[in-house]
Amino acid sequence: MKAKKVLFINQEITPYVPDSELSLLGRNLPQAIQEKGYEIRTFMPKWGNINERRGQLHEVIRLSRMMLIIDETDHPLIIKVASIPQTRIQVYFIDNDDYFTKRQMEADENGEEYSDNGERAIFFARGVLETVKKLRWVPDIIHCQGWMSAVIPLYIKTAYHEEPSFANTKVITSLCSKELKNDLGERFKDCIVFKDAKRELLDAYKDPFDFAELSKLAIDYSDGVVEAGDKVNPELVQYAIDKGKPVMRYPGEENISEPYDLFYDEVYGDEIEG
Repeated sequence: MKAKKVLFINQEITPYVPDSELSLLGRNLPQAIQEKGYEIRTFMPKWGNINERRGQLHEVIRLSRMMLIIDETDHPLIIKVASIPQTRIQVYFIDNDDYFTKRQMEADENGEEYSDNGERAIFFARGVLETVKKLRWVPDIIHCQGWMSAVIPLYIKTAYHEEPSFANTKVITSLCSKELKNDLGERFKDCIVFKDAKRELLDAYKDPFDFAELSKLAIDYSDGVVEAGDKVNPELVQYAIDKGKPVMRYPGEENISEPYDLFYDEVYGDEIEG
């Protein structure tokens, strides 16, 4: 049997951004899973604070220049790629001048969160999924880490559910301790609409649509949930349990490959094939 395929959609990966619980997980987990024999692909946003020369990023022309419409406005999708030094891990970066190149991460230089963070997450989600389609690579599992990837589960189960690349894909969401302070704006629910991702699917979620509601959205459309830290909001973990989702409790920072490997098998079952 060929290696199982896992698509990691990360918010942060060291060494491209400063070390944090999330960026270290984004760096270490894909490598650990790859070393277990899985075939992986890894994506993250091309945040404006990433040094492209130091990280040796370069644009992938054949994957770039698609136009994505967000809130009735065209936004060009730019794909860049780099390899993490001393590893076999290649990282694909989702870029766009308005959403990423000219910005920091979730907040500006003064620590103020961007008012369109919701739109940025939507663009990132669609950018990743459209790029994976172009790569003609079919993941068995999509593992989402960080709020920037929280729209992915909804799209996989609705807008992209008939796409051959994702028809049999299981989605896992990692709940992390890093949270947004502000809500995602009054236009978020309208901006997320795409194909079968209908506006009414979000009617059950509160307004203003904040980090907690975004996390619940991700949980609701995921096939499994990971408590990816010792400071994750316990209410979100309990929400996942109450929803009947398979939940992997925080495994610690040592020997992470084994618990994740077992959880992938639990979520996907014995049907995974390369």
